Amino acid sequence: MSKYKAKDLLTKTKDELNDRIQFLRKEQFNLRFQVANGQIENPLRFKLIRREIAAIKTIINNDLMKVK
Repeated sequence: MSKYKAKDLLTKTKDELNDRIQFLRKEQFNLRFQVANGQIENPLRFKLIRREIAAIKTIINNDLMKVK
């Protein structure tokens, strides 16, 4: 998966952003199991997921989205 773009996040609705957070949380959960089993392919994915979740939460909390 590629790195997110902040401009792309700004164009999404609040519901789409919440869905994205939910998807990222599930992925983060699955990565924890991969680490526990020693099967993780990309350990840097943790960092990318954390940062994307933080960016989405910042957009939601600061209400930086365009009104849709």
